[in-house]
Amino acid sequence: MTRRTALAGLSAGAALLAMPRLGRAVDETIRIGFPTPLTGPFAAEARDQVKCAELAVKLVNDKGGIGGRKVELLVRDDKLNAGEAATRTLELIEKDKVHAVVGALSSAVQLAVNEVTRARGVIYVSISQSDTINEAKDFSKYTFLALNPHMTTAAVARQTLKKGMKVAHLVADYAYGHEMLRGFKRAQAAIGADNVGEILHPFGAADYSTFMPRLMSMRPDVLCISNFGRDQANAIKQAVDFGVKQQMKIVVPVILHNQRLAVGPDVFEGVVGGANYYWGLETQSKSAAAFNAAFKAANGGAIPTDYGAYGYSGVGSLLAAMQAAGGTDTDKVVDALEKLQYDLTKGPQHYRKCDHQSVQSVLVLESKKKSAMAGDNDLFAILANDTGSDDMLRSCSELGHAT
Repeated sequence: MTRRTALAGLSAGAALLAMPRLGRAVDETIRIGFPTPLTGPFAAEARDQVKCAELAVKLVNDKGGIGGRKVELLVRDDKLNAGEAATRTLELIEKDKVHAVVGALSSAVQLAVNEVTRARGVIYVSISQSDTINEAKDFSKYTFLALNPHMTTAAVARQTLKKGMKVAHLVADYAYGHEMLRGFKRAQAAIGADNVGEILHPFGAADYSTFMPRLMSMRPDVLCISNFGRDQANAIKQAVDFGVKQQMKIVVPVILHNQRLAVGPDVFEGVVGGANYYWGLETQSKSAAAFNAAFKAANGGAIPTDYGAYGYSGVGSLLAAMQAAGGTDTDKVVDALEKLQYDLTKGPQHYRKCDHQSVQSVLVLESKKKSAMAGDNDLFAILANDTGSDDMLRSCSELGHAT
């Protein structure tokens, strides 16, 4: 497939990113700030976010932009640090005069960006996971959200836990780990599974050897490992070295494409986790097939990853709302985002009005053994595709919002 053919063949979902120009041209460029951790343990996922965000911008610009205005993506390294993220976001707003911000890959960083954008009245589309950012105490009318730990852990738990099972947890000791632990415990309580212990580990830990004997002594049926980036790869590899998989099933709230590639199929074999996207959806979804084709055409045949898809849909939904609003007026774009129905990568999505949570499907994937792989990119089997609905979310009243 040629690049020209792939771009011409995008489905109706991706066409949201390629609408005709509105009205007469305006000279001012539309600037989108994009803070993400280009350095540090989440760098692989961050680079994929940038590639896919750039693709969303390119598709719009190739069709004349928004109302004749070209779009520019301003990428900044937040270094996976909340203070750095706040500083870079403030610079993007006050120095670079961005019209909106998309990004973040850590719960703590996400909350820091949210504080800056809320105070400055700037739209922020978060592409990380957090259960606190949309609670009434942290809510910003300018902020719109991707998946959250409640949605992800509930989907994984439904596929892996049964009543009476014993569950142990290895958890990264920061916001992401804590929120995923809370989600798993809520889900296992509803199912009737028993919690037998929790161990916290430092962010960026290299050695998990002191934790594995303690976890094995708990004799769980399932070990939930709630961490991210290289922490996930290191923890699972060392668990396998200790023989953990011979005693229990390993599950993770988010199974990471890049970390599976980093350590190979033997380490991840049988591990189950949630995901917002997997390229293999192309056989089930026209929008996934179109997204894959556009990404391959723009990136030398490479496939898009899970966290890359966050960058594409985050920027893509924002640009579709700007198109509907006829420009960058903040209040009009917020209103358009609240009304937006979009399908960019995997099926219908929309933002719930009370908390701006994205209502979308959650995938549950199982890492394949090497002999079952049809090729190097055939990493996972899709165990479930939970269709997006309000039923998968905490209620607006539970989050503290007026109904």
